[in-house]
Amino acid sequence: MFDTTRRRVLQGLGIGGTAAVAGCTAPGGDSPATEQPQQNAAAQTTQPDVDRVAADPTDVPDPVDWSSPKHHDVELDVKEVTAEIEPGVTFNYMTFDGRIPGPMIRVRRGDTISFTLNSPDGNAMPHNVDFHAVYGTGGGAEANTVAPGESAGVDFTAKYPGAFIYHCAVPNMDYHISSGMFGMILVEPEDGLPDVDREFYLGQHELYTNKAVGEEGHHQFDMDAMANEDPTYVLFNGEKYPFTPDRYGRLQAETGETIRVYLVDGGPNVSSNFHPIGNVWTEAHRDGALGTPEEYVQTMKVPPGSCMIGTMDTPVPETIKLVDHALSRVARKGLLAEVEVAGEPDEEIFDPDPGSE
Repeated sequence: MFDTTRRRVLQGLGIGGTAAVAGCTAPGGDSPATEQPQQNAAAQTTQPDVDRVAADPTDVPDPVDWSSPKHHDVELDVKEVTAEIEPGVTFNYMTFDGRIPGPMIRVRRGDTISFTLNSPDGNAMPHNVDFHAVYGTGGGAEANTVAPGESAGVDFTAKYPGAFIYHCAVPNMDYHISSGMFGMILVEPEDGLPDVDREFYLGQHELYTNKAVGEEGHHQFDMDAMANEDPTYVLFNGEKYPFTPDRYGRLQAETGETIRVYLVDGGPNVSSNFHPIGNVWTEAHRDGALGTPEEYVQTMKVPPGSCMIGTMDTPVPETIKLVDHALSRVARKGLLAEVEVAGEPDEEIFDPDPGSE
């Protein structure tokens, strides 16, 4: 039996109906191909210990407004938590700062960054961060690997512009990334990005669990399903249909505004086919590359481990559905976010009832 949100979604789409620790080895250890995730102390918890893991898409750092290089101190805290994928369905997530995706880090080309990764004593696994914006072994991951109760860091200079993923890169990196350990670092060019009215930040990834979509109770991670690339859920921000009326509410905009959307695809295996139903990417930066954008792109391919920046115009009021156009992921695996655009109709552009007076 379909839940209310899924039924509405289908109707809207026109579709019917350091040493080995807790299942991971430190760099240089045994091959992860033979490992199975062990249930650590946190994983024994089957009831939520946090209200949500879905990051607020409007929580985006301010645009770069400085004209010469500056220094940034950046810290991320590893949080292993239990939360709901959807009501009544729990999962043991691994996160940066308790949210999926991890916080957006926003700097300017030429800026220097002192990065610190903290892992509290209550954690059970080793973690680190590979920044795709870093020149250096493992994107800094080897140098910043931490066991529970440790902190480590690296200093680096942002030498090239673009939108880049960062993610955990321990040997079982696919398990950690799938469970939520990824985010975006945006390195703006020297002249910055064009002004827009609103910015939203989303992260897509898959969860591989030992139960079916919607089956109530606690879902454990399924390594075999991940090896077969057969996800149970495909999600924005770690939760099923998070930014819809039945969860945390739609994102908001007004007619005449320009919206910029940042998408980071953590994967670990599935590409996104990112499409705004009822709209188009007026400008799109494939793989987060900040050269000349492509124009009027209907669906942008975003590989796992990459990013996309797209802008939309909003000339008429509507509900824009942000989806992966591999639509079974929307209809059956939980992937959807909606943007509600409020304002006065313009019937020269769109008239939903042309027979009326």
